[in-house]
Amino acid sequence: MKYTFIIVDDHPLFRGALKLALSSSTDDIDIIEVGDLDGAKQLIKSSSDIDLVLLDLSLNGIGGMTGLISLRSLQPLVPIAIVSATDDPITIRAALGLGASGFISKASTPDVIKAAVQTILDGGIWSPLIGEEEGELDADLIDLIKCIRKLTPQQGRVLDLMADGMLNKQIAHDLNVSEATIKAHVSAVLYKLGVESRTQAVIRLARFKDEAVPAEMPTVALQ
Repeated sequence: MKYTFIIVDDHPLFRGALKLALSSSTDDIDIIEVGDLDGAKQLIKSSSDIDLVLLDLSLNGIGGMTGLISLRSLQPLVPIAIVSATDDPITIRAALGLGASGFISKASTPDVIKAAVQTILDGGIWSPLIGEEEGELDADLIDLIKCIRKLTPQQGRVLDLMADGMLNKQIAHDLNVSEATIKAHVSAVLYKLGVESRTQAVIRLARFKDEAVPAEMPTVALQ
């Protein structure tokens, strides 16, 4: 069986190292590299045969979990594995809570990465946590994750475009629906997030940007 993976990372060196680690044991993988979130969005929207997305948490200044939320809203059934140098328990738990199918540290060995990917392809969840690590999500963040998980895929896309500063008319054009439909989605998003305005929704979403502080160019063990 031929698999198609997308590696989303803005460091070409790491993308190449991860690609080498994933392809070293088999030729049955087609790996596409992309260096920014917008490129990943276009690929995911235009392709129906993606088996796994491997996503860095920080892309060209886009921090935290916003990239994960954005990509999951486009293709909810495509598993996304976070591959990050920021691998503290709070970040890991937040990513898995938002629907990531796995969390892989950038310091992982090739064998660990391949085991993680195989677990995800088999329908499992990969986590480096063993349940005893310190660092729990606070109550507000837990509530926010629950609210985000209540959004439908289309509502998630609307929230993502709202966060980009787009107006209802622009969102309607981008999603090829009526402005009235977008207004209904915006109302549903505000209700599910427990806020009263678009600005409050975007501010609440921005909480995720503070949950993963990206390192500089990470040291990786892909060799």
